Amino acid sequence: MSGTNPYIKTGPVKGPSQKYTITFLPSNQVVEVDPENMPSSATGLPGSVLDIALASDVDIDHACGGVCACSTCHIIVEEGFESCNEGSEDEEDQLEKAPGLSSRSRLACQCVPDGSRNIQVRVPNWNRNLARE
Repeated sequence: MSGTNPYIKTGPVKGPSQKYTITFLPSNQVVEVDPENMPSSATGLPGSVLDIALASDVDIDHACGGVCACSTCHIIVEEGFESCNEGSEDEEDQLEKAPGLSSRSRLACQCVPDGSRNIQVRVPNWNRNLARE
């Protein structure tokens, strides 16, 4: 079931049509995304920030497995927000549980950039799990 939640309806998501980059802060890791060879971890929506991050060895916590059932993959899109798909009502409901929300907060598992701009995302300090069981 990784990547999809059968109880949540997601709207149409436009994937990228051109190369773009995702910069992950504060680690300053940069991932180039090529729509011809999309990195995928099968976690979160296809082409989501979480899907691409995990396939590119960028660690983002995701307790629910990327199915929009928690808020642990909360990120803040600092640049390129307008190139990302619109958040669903289900995503908004989960985000309400995350501390430190901003007007550019998204769940990494649901945020799919369309590639029209490079994006920069911040993984909040409180959201980085340094010790895993």
